[in-house]
Amino acid sequence: MSNPPLTIRKAAVLGAGVMGAQIAAHLANCGVPVVLFDLPAKVGDPDGIVRKALAGLARLDPAPFAAKDLAAYVDVAHYGRDLDRLAGCDLVIEAIAERLDWKRDLYAKVAPHLAPHAILATNTSGLSLAALADALPAAVRPRFCGVHFFNPPRYMHLVELIAAPGTDASLLDRLETFLVTTLGKGVVRAKDTPNFIANRVGVFSIVATMLHTQRFGLAFDVVDALTGPAIGRPKSASFRTVDVVGLDTTAHVIGTMRDTLPDDPWHAHFGVPPVLAALVAKGALGQKSGAGFYRKQGREIQVLDPAAGDYRPAEGAVADEVAEILKVRDPGERLGRLRASGHPQARLLWAVFRDVFHYAAHHLAAVADNARDVDLAIRWGFGWRQGPFETWQAAGWSRVAGWIAEDVAAGRALADVPLPAWVAGERVRAAGGVHTPRGSYAPAADAFHGRSTLPVYERQLRPDLVLGERSDAGTTVFETEAVRMWHLGDDVAIVSFRTKKHTVSEGVLDGVLRACDEAERGFAGLVIWQPDEPFSLGADLSGIAPAAAAGAWDTIEAVVRKFQQTSLRLRSCLVPTVAAVRGMALGGSCEFILHCDRTVAAMESYIGLVEAGVGLLPGGGGCKELALRAHLESRRGAAGSQVDMLPVLRSYFQQVATAAVAKSALEAKAMGYLRPSDVVVANGWEVLYVAKAQARALAEAGYRPPLPARAIAAAGRTGIATLQMMLVNMRDGGFVSPHDFEIGLAIARVMCGGDVDAGSLVDEAWLIELERAEFMRLLRNPKTQARIAHTLATGKPLRN
Repeated sequence: MSNPPLTIRKAAVLGAGVMGAQIAAHLANCGVPVVLFDLPAKVGDPDGIVRKALAGLARLDPAPFAAKDLAAYVDVAHYGRDLDRLAGCDLVIEAIAERLDWKRDLYAKVAPHLAPHAILATNTSGLSLAALADALPAAVRPRFCGVHFFNPPRYMHLVELIAAPGTDASLLDRLETFLVTTLGKGVVRAKDTPNFIANRVGVFSIVATMLHTQRFGLAFDVVDALTGPAIGRPKSASFRTVDVVGLDTTAHVIGTMRDTLPDDPWHAHFGVPPVLAALVAKGALGQKSGAGFYRKQGREIQVLDPAAGDYRPAEGAVADEVAEILKVRDPGERLGRLRASGHPQARLLWAVFRDVFHYAAHHLAAVADNARDVDLAIRWGFGWRQGPFETWQAAGWSRVAGWIAEDVAAGRALADVPLPAWVAGERVRAAGGVHTPRGSYAPAADAFHGRSTLPVYERQLRPDLVLGERSDAGTTVFETEAVRMWHLGDDVAIVSFRTKKHTVSEGVLDGVLRACDEAERGFAGLVIWQPDEPFSLGADLSGIAPAAAAGAWDTIEAVVRKFQQTSLRLRSCLVPTVAAVRGMALGGSCEFILHCDRTVAAMESYIGLVEAGVGLLPGGGGCKELALRAHLESRRGAAGSQVDMLPVLRSYFQQVATAAVAKSALEAKAMGYLRPSDVVVANGWEVLYVAKAQARALAEAGYRPPLPARAIAAAGRTGIATLQMMLVNMRDGGFVSPHDFEIGLAIARVMCGGDVDAGSLVDEAWLIELERAEFMRLLRNPKTQARIAHTLATGKPLRN
């Protein structure tokens, strides 16, 4: 094999700070044991620094570990005693503070202890790889590179991969494969320039926003209302993002730009803004210190008012006039109206868009190979819905370029440098922008470059596309308003939902039933997969509410029966059924997962039966299935002997009654929503590929559907009484409402098999009928109807 895959049996992380500890946690999430190093503590336990860092991870939200027990796979170490442990590590990631001298000193210490094949990677956010490599022995330099994770490492998709001058190119390709599939990352190759790609452009965007905030006299919370979801950016927007990242970290990155980019045409603006410097000076560093641009007082979020020198309630909102502009669907018209408006909010938005477009275009050739790399880096690293070049191109490339040129000539832009010649060049002008189906523009080559041809990307059957790209849409088997069944030219069919948030409507039920029929006639397997997140938010309540209000109980019950039949059909289909999950999979979609033969879930899948939150119980076979699983698990005692099923049943019951949702696919396994045989993949863009492979493997093994269970031991009245006492304690302790109590009791009756003696044998049909009856009884309750109405109106649960 000319370019074999990397063998990473163990890794080490140097530095147990905020990033280092979380990188170690993510390696453990992905099945890579880690040794986490830091300095020996000056007093007490020599490993105290690392132990304190690991203890701190348990308090972070969102959690760095995908399952609590994974912390056991991070070993503690310190430089004074344990450097010889590096010899057993295949990958060593340095993540200490952003000081060139400190990093070089550390390299001198660790280099003699590295295994001859080990990769040494720095997590620097923008220091020179060439300068760092100079501190390494010649034998190590081919195995040295930059691997820049974004915070928090578990959740942020981006990793920038940067070659040092002597890095072995083939090793970099193999490392990229490891990062993509094993760690689940979106890799962008960056050039060895200060702050690389995402921070170079993203932090400039923050700098420009800060400058224009002051220029237009707008409050921080108003700017955040403008620069968040209103324009396709994260809820943290601008100043909240700085609070999350850390004001000191932001100031450092801006300072790096100032110190290392003296010839940048925007260099005059790279000073740390006075308000930011003042906050850092007094220790207001953002979220980690409790105050920054924002702080929380009790339940109230407050924002800094620089004029008053104090905080006030955060109430910033988009002005009605600007909100109307932002509702315009055509991107070009929307941007043009922002530019033409005299409102300060609109003027700020246009100014930030313009200056970011200008900056990204000017530096594209220096920081990246092509425009796609910049856009994906910003999307994956900063959470923007579109990158700067995508936004520009969607609004009309030449028209926007003209507006930028006019503003530069008029002195309104932050820099007076003209746009680079390629912006109006023949190739880009003819293509209508930098992104085309054949690739994205690379200024150095004056050509459009396609995506990487590394074999790992063959696993992404539907990659994360930029504007103008196309992927194989497949061949349609049938299509309705609710579902599409299709294939990619092979023997595994795919069914995807077309409903909003992929909710399960009656049309979806009909479509899945038909897809099972079609799969049996002409395919080896059937995969349920959605082209984007979420997997599904569950049953479509908007169809239930009006029918319940009209008292159409027979109609509703017929739909519930069809839901149950659909779940059972997934179980009894003569070809294997596989759920390919990423993102949220709630309620009824979780019931589909429970009934498929196999589930392939991305690490970041959030799975749960949440029906109790709207006053119902899982009515699509979910209660039945968990009762069956409790029965099966209770028979896995020593030598196959029966053990008490109530502890297992109690755990399942508590999850359903409290609408608990797994916070990762690994946690879903621990909760029993996924089985031990189900597959967890780190990269969500690979789930379809792996799901198809699983379906084909089951088919190749001579698949036959499991036979319906005919002898399920019921917990009966004894089990109901036990679970009822649990509910009484929760109600009397104020943990559940009176209606929660009634919902929990209904769930208990179903999961325990109803009014029968403990140990009575029932079948799946019995549990299905009981489940449907209790579902309908709850639905008739006015309090449940009130919960459904409230959730539909507000998107939030009602406790009544």
